[in-house]
Amino acid sequence: MALTILDAGVVIAILDSSDIHHVAARQAVAFAIGRGDELGVPASAYAEVLVGPFRQGTKAAATVDAFLAALPARVEPATREIAVAAAELRARFGSRLRLPDALVVATAVVLHATRLLTTDAGWPALPVSVEVIGSSQA
Repeated sequence: MALTILDAGVVIAILDSSDIHHVAARQAVAFAIGRGDELGVPASAYAEVLVGPFRQGTKAAATVDAFLAALPARVEPATREIAVAAAELRARFGSRLRLPDALVVATAVVLHATRLLTTDAGWPALPVSVEVIGSSQA
């Protein structure tokens, strides 16, 4: 079974109907589910997704957690291997790949994900199949 990793921007866009990437994010994730892909969200991206809801209270954060469980999308832990891979990516790409993004990419690389969905069109060419939603890039 294929694995699709979701970057924080994709999950945030799905949850916010006013987000410019909302429709594209919903379509991309629905397509992945329709293909039978498993979905994963790196722990670092999950934390990023929860910041806004926690500003609204624990109930809002619990709603996001329930949403991810219903997708279903599992939260992937940041292991030592993922941390090393993220550090290597950050060293290789410098300022073109911030550490939070490197952690997401490293999760996809280490787990041998088929694809990584993101809303970030600014990433450099990476050692994983990146699909930028809401963009002509893929």
